[in-house]
Amino acid sequence: MDTKLTLKLDKEVIEKAKKYASGQKRSLSGLIESYLKSLINTDPTKKSDGIEISPFVKSMQTGVKLPADLDEKNAYRHHLSEKHK
Repeated sequence: MDTKLTLKLDKEVIEKAKKYASGQKRSLSGLIESYLKSLINTDPTKKSDGIEISPFVKSMQTGVKLPADLDEKNAYRHHLSEKHK
């Protein structure tokens, strides 16, 4: 059931949000609802719109944890140098 909600926001923010929503071919209400759902969604296997991630996509998880300070470009450069020795 939909319920009306009144918010007080900066006028400029509202105008920019309306333009963004229009560019996405969505309503501002729908955009805000999706955002709020993403904030409160506690099930990481579901997207904010309720679509469940397929078992195939889940099976692609490797469980590998990358270091936070990983330099991707340097790691890839190293990989290529090893590959083409």
